[in-house]
Amino acid sequence: MASNQEEVKVFGMLASPFVSRVEIALGLKGIEYKYQEEEFGNLSDTLFKYNPVYKKVPVLVHNDKPISESLVIVEYIDETWKQNPILPSDPHKRALARFWSNFIDDKYMNALGKVLYTHDEKEREKCIEESEVALQFLENELKDKFFGGKEIGLVDITAVFIAFWLPIVQEVMGLKLFNNEKFPKLYNWSQDFNNHPIVKEKLPSRESLLAFYKARFAS
Repeated sequence: MASNQEEVKVFGMLASPFVSRVEIALGLKGIEYKYQEEEFGNLSDTLFKYNPVYKKVPVLVHNDKPISESLVIVEYIDETWKQNPILPSDPHKRALARFWSNFIDDKYMNALGKVLYTHDEKEREKCIEESEVALQFLENELKDKFFGGKEIGLVDITAVFIAFWLPIVQEVMGLKLFNNEKFPKLYNWSQDFNNHPIVKEKLPSRESLLAFYKARFAS
Protein backbone atom coordinates (compact mmCIF):
# COMPACT_ATOMS: atom_id res chain seq x y z
CA MET A 1 0.00 0.00 0.00
CA ALA A 2 1.10 3.56 -0.60
CA SER A 3 1.86 5.15 2.77
CA ASN A 4 -0.10 8.19 4.00
CA GLN A 5 2.80 10.43 3.00
CA GLU A 6 2.52 9.24 -0.59
CA GLU A 7 0.16 10.87 -3.01
CA VAL A 8 -0.42 8.85 -6.18
CA LYS A 9 -2.69 10.15 -8.91
CA VAL A 10 -3.45 8.86 -12.41
CA PHE A 11 -4.81 11.06 -15.20
CA GLY A 12 -6.62 8.72 -17.57
CA MET A 13 -9.40 8.12 -20.05
CA LEU A 14 -11.94 5.32 -20.34
CA ALA A 15 -11.00 4.11 -23.83
CA SER A 16 -7.21 4.18 -23.45
CA PRO A 17 -5.31 0.87 -23.26
CA PHE A 18 -2.22 2.94 -22.33
CA VAL A 19 -4.00 4.10 -19.17
CA SER A 20 -4.99 0.50 -18.38
CA ARG A 21 -1.29 -0.46 -18.44
CA VAL A 22 -0.64 1.99 -15.61
CA GLU A 23 -3.69 0.95 -13.58
CA ILE A 24 -2.85 -2.76 -13.91
CA ALA A 25 0.76 -2.11 -12.79
CA LEU A 26 -0.45 -0.17 -9.73
CA GLY A 27 -3.01 -2.92 -9.03
CA LEU A 28 -0.35 -5.66 -9.14
CA LYS A 29 1.70 -3.65 -6.62
CA GLY A 30 -1.31 -3.04 -4.35
CA ILE A 31 -0.90 0.75 -4.58
CA GLU A 32 -3.90 2.96 -3.90
CA TYR A 33 -4.29 6.01 -6.10
CA LYS A 34 -6.70 8.75 -7.07
CA TYR A 35 -8.03 8.60 -10.62
CA GLN A 36 -8.76 11.71 -12.67
CA GLU A 37 -10.89 11.05 -15.78
CA GLU A 38 -10.00 13.24 -18.77
CA GLU A 39 -12.49 13.94 -21.54
CA PHE A 40 -11.66 12.81 -25.08
CA GLY A 41 -10.98 15.90 -27.22
CA ASN A 42 -11.24 18.22 -24.22
CA LEU A 43 -8.22 17.68 -21.96
CA SER A 44 -7.79 19.67 -18.76
CA ASP A 45 -5.27 22.46 -18.17
CA THR A 46 -3.91 20.38 -15.27
CA LEU A 47 -3.05 17.58 -17.69
CA PHE A 48 -1.30 20.04 -20.03
CA LYS A 49 0.65 21.37 -17.04
CA TYR A 50 1.80 17.88 -16.07
CA ASN A 51 2.46 16.67 -19.64
CA PRO A 52 3.32 19.75 -21.73
CA VAL A 53 5.40 17.73 -24.23
CA TYR A 54 2.91 15.10 -25.46
CA LYS A 55 -0.31 16.60 -24.03
CA LYS A 56 -1.98 13.20 -23.56
CA VAL A 57 -2.89 10.51 -21.03
CA PRO A 58 -1.72 8.63 -19.09
CA VAL A 59 0.13 10.77 -16.58
CA LEU A 60 1.17 9.43 -13.18
CA VAL A 61 1.72 12.05 -10.50
CA HIS A 62 3.66 10.73 -7.50
CA ASN A 63 4.21 13.20 -4.66
CA ASP A 64 3.50 16.03 -7.11
CA LYS A 65 6.13 14.75 -9.59
CA PRO A 66 4.60 13.87 -12.98
CA ILE A 67 5.72 11.00 -15.22
CA SER A 68 4.24 10.41 -18.69
CA GLU A 69 4.33 7.69 -21.39
CA SER A 70 2.82 4.37 -20.28
CA LEU A 71 5.90 2.12 -20.50
CA VAL A 72 8.06 4.70 -18.72
CA ILE A 73 5.40 4.91 -15.99
CA VAL A 74 5.16 1.12 -15.60
CA GLU A 75 8.95 0.88 -15.15
CA TYR A 76 8.85 3.75 -12.66
CA ILE A 77 6.13 1.93 -10.67
CA ASP A 78 8.23 -1.25 -10.70
CA GLU A 79 11.34 0.56 -9.46
CA THR A 80 9.50 2.60 -6.81
CA TRP A 81 7.51 -0.23 -5.20
CA LYS A 82 9.56 -3.43 -5.01
CA GLN A 83 6.79 -5.93 -4.18
CA ASN A 84 5.45 -8.22 -6.95
CA PRO A 85 8.13 -7.38 -9.56
CA ILE A 86 6.93 -6.61 -13.09
CA LEU A 87 10.35 -6.79 -14.80
CA PRO A 88 12.67 -9.78 -14.34
CA SER A 89 15.79 -9.28 -12.18
CA ASP A 90 18.03 -11.02 -14.74
CA PRO A 91 19.49 -8.31 -17.07
CA HIS A 92 19.07 -10.39 -20.26
CA LYS A 93 15.45 -11.30 -19.47
CA ARG A 94 14.78 -7.67 -18.54
CA ALA A 95 16.22 -6.51 -21.86
CA LEU A 96 14.06 -9.05 -23.72
CA ALA A 97 10.92 -7.86 -21.88
CA ARG A 98 11.71 -4.29 -22.96
CA PHE A 99 12.41 -5.45 -26.51
CA TRP A 100 9.02 -7.20 -26.88
CA SER A 101 7.17 -4.32 -25.22
CA ASN A 102 8.72 -1.89 -27.70
CA PHE A 103 7.93 -4.32 -30.51
CA ILE A 104 4.23 -4.27 -29.55
CA ASP A 105 4.15 -0.46 -29.66
CA ASP A 106 6.35 0.01 -32.74
CA LYS A 107 5.19 -2.83 -34.97
CA TYR A 108 1.80 -3.92 -33.75
CA MET A 109 0.07 -0.77 -32.49
CA ASN A 110 1.35 1.22 -35.48
CA ALA A 111 0.09 -1.30 -38.04
CA LEU A 112 -3.26 -1.66 -36.29
CA GLY A 113 -3.71 2.11 -36.04
CA LYS A 114 -3.40 2.27 -39.82
CA VAL A 115 -5.89 -0.60 -40.25
CA LEU A 116 -8.45 1.33 -38.19
CA TYR A 117 -8.01 4.76 -39.68
CA THR A 118 -6.99 4.35 -43.32
CA HIS A 119 -9.66 4.59 -46.03
CA ASP A 120 -7.48 3.17 -48.77
CA GLU A 121 -8.38 -0.53 -49.24
CA LYS A 122 -4.94 -1.58 -50.56
CA GLU A 123 -3.17 0.22 -47.73
CA ARG A 124 -5.53 -1.40 -45.21
CA GLU A 125 -4.85 -4.91 -46.62
CA LYS A 126 -1.11 -4.27 -46.29
CA CYS A 127 -1.50 -3.10 -42.69
CA ILE A 128 -3.70 -6.09 -41.80
CA GLU A 129 -0.92 -8.33 -43.11
CA GLU A 130 1.67 -6.43 -41.04
CA SER A 131 -0.39 -6.72 -37.87
CA GLU A 132 -0.87 -10.48 -38.43
CA VAL A 133 2.88 -10.94 -38.90
CA ALA A 134 3.42 -9.08 -35.59
CA LEU A 135 0.85 -11.30 -33.83
CA GLN A 136 2.61 -14.39 -35.19
CA PHE A 137 5.92 -13.22 -33.69
CA LEU A 138 4.18 -12.84 -30.32
CA GLU A 139 2.48 -16.24 -30.70
CA ASN A 140 5.94 -17.80 -31.22
CA GLU A 141 7.44 -15.89 -28.30
CA LEU A 142 4.83 -17.03 -25.75
CA LYS A 143 6.39 -19.97 -23.86
CA ASP A 144 4.34 -20.08 -20.65
CA LYS A 145 0.95 -19.06 -19.24
CA PHE A 146 2.05 -15.41 -19.46
CA PHE A 147 4.91 -13.68 -21.24
CA GLY A 148 6.28 -13.06 -17.74
CA GLY A 149 6.16 -16.81 -16.95
CA LYS A 150 3.65 -17.93 -14.31
CA GLU A 151 2.99 -14.32 -13.27
CA ILE A 152 2.04 -11.24 -15.28
CA GLY A 153 5.03 -9.14 -16.40
CA LEU A 154 5.87 -6.11 -18.53
CA VAL A 155 5.05 -7.68 -21.92
CA ASP A 156 1.64 -8.91 -20.71
CA ILE A 157 0.77 -5.44 -19.43
CA THR A 158 1.98 -3.83 -22.68
CA ALA A 159 -0.17 -6.26 -24.68
CA VAL A 160 -3.42 -5.36 -22.87
CA PHE A 161 -4.70 -3.89 -26.14
CA ILE A 162 -4.40 -7.28 -27.87
CA ALA A 163 -6.06 -9.15 -24.99
CA PHE A 164 -9.01 -6.85 -24.31
CA TRP A 165 -9.35 -4.06 -26.88
CA LEU A 166 -8.67 -5.95 -30.11
CA PRO A 167 -11.64 -8.39 -29.89
CA ILE A 168 -13.96 -5.40 -29.30
CA VAL A 169 -12.49 -3.29 -32.12
CA GLN A 170 -12.62 -6.16 -34.62
CA GLU A 171 -16.23 -6.89 -33.65
CA VAL A 172 -17.19 -3.26 -34.37
CA MET A 173 -15.26 -3.22 -37.67
CA GLY A 174 -16.11 -6.74 -38.87
CA LEU A 175 -12.45 -7.82 -38.96
CA LYS A 176 -11.10 -11.29 -38.21
CA LEU A 177 -7.55 -10.52 -37.11
CA PHE A 178 -7.35 -12.34 -33.81
CA ASN A 179 -9.04 -15.63 -32.95
CA ASN A 180 -8.48 -19.07 -31.49
CA GLU A 181 -7.81 -20.74 -34.87
CA LYS A 182 -5.13 -18.31 -36.06
CA PHE A 183 -3.34 -17.69 -32.76
CA PRO A 184 -4.28 -20.44 -30.23
CA LYS A 185 -1.51 -19.66 -27.69
CA LEU A 186 -2.13 -15.91 -27.77
CA TYR A 187 -5.88 -16.45 -27.57
CA ASN A 188 -5.55 -18.64 -24.44
CA TRP A 189 -3.13 -16.11 -22.97
CA SER A 190 -5.69 -13.33 -23.58
CA GLN A 191 -8.38 -15.28 -21.68
CA ASP A 192 -6.05 -15.93 -18.72
CA PHE A 193 -4.91 -12.29 -18.72
CA ASN A 194 -8.41 -10.77 -18.91
CA ASN A 195 -9.65 -13.08 -16.15
CA HIS A 196 -6.78 -12.41 -13.76
CA PRO A 197 -8.55 -10.86 -10.71
CA ILE A 198 -6.44 -7.66 -10.66
CA VAL A 199 -6.59 -7.15 -14.43
CA LYS A 200 -10.35 -7.79 -14.43
CA GLU A 201 -10.84 -5.16 -11.73
CA LYS A 202 -8.82 -2.54 -13.65
CA LEU A 203 -10.22 -3.02 -17.18
CA PRO A 204 -13.08 -0.78 -18.37
CA SER A 205 -16.44 -2.46 -18.98
CA ARG A 206 -16.74 -4.24 -22.31
CA GLU A 207 -20.12 -2.55 -22.96
CA SER A 208 -18.78 0.98 -22.48
CA LEU A 209 -15.84 0.31 -24.83
CA LEU A 210 -18.12 -1.25 -27.42
CA ALA A 211 -20.37 1.83 -27.30
CA PHE A 212 -17.33 4.15 -27.54
CA TYR A 213 -15.93 2.46 -30.67
CA LYS A 214 -19.33 2.13 -32.35
CA ALA A 215 -19.83 5.88 -31.93
CA ARG A 216 -16.24 6.61 -33.00
CA PHE A 217 -16.37 4.59 -36.21
CA ALA A 218 -19.88 5.71 -37.06
CA SER A 219 -18.63 9.32 -37.15
